[in-house]
Amino acid sequence: MKHALELWLVRHGETTFSAEKRVAGWSDPPLTDNGRRQAEALRAVIDGRDFVDVWSSDLDRAVETARLAWGEPRTDARLRECHFGDLEGCSYGEVDTAYGEVFHRFRGFSAPGGESHRQFRERIVGFVDDLEPGRHLLVVHGGVIRVLSQDLGVDRFLQTGGLLTLEWSTPRVLFVHEPGNTDRDG
Repeated sequence: MKHALELWLVRHGETTFSAEKRVAGWSDPPLTDNGRRQAEALRAVIDGRDFVDVWSSDLDRAVETARLAWGEPRTDARLRECHFGDLEGCSYGEVDTAYGEVFHRFRGFSAPGGESHRQFRERIVGFVDDLEPGRHLLVVHGGVIRVLSQDLGVDRFLQTGGLLTLEWSTPRVLFVHEPGNTDRDG
């Protein structure tokens, strides 16, 4: 019998780039005051849970969110956002004009001077495949959560400061929490 692997996926709090509707990728804009409040609010949602391990991307916005929401995480560069290359720092409007639907669909997208969706997905799924069974808290980025949810057929783009809980081994969505809204699935 396959042992359960539960992923508690937190999207980092709002950053200066997300507030300005800009693509961040491997750039590392700081959290805004609102982003810090979002992270602190997550503590009440995840407090009292037992985790095999707590991980975050090595980018400051994810590490700071983890510290505010839980405590000190282990970091791993494989949990970084997609490397958007030449698109980093561009406004969403500029990217929409240049790439349109393929950027929004995400699967099949290849960032100029950055990663392809395939490379990005392999990096993220490789990390998840290395996890031992049990419940893991991962403080990551919107693209990471989207890649993992797409694999479940959900294709969820989570708000900053949101949480998506997946039972990876089943696979199914267990819980969704976004600032100002809480849904239970599955």
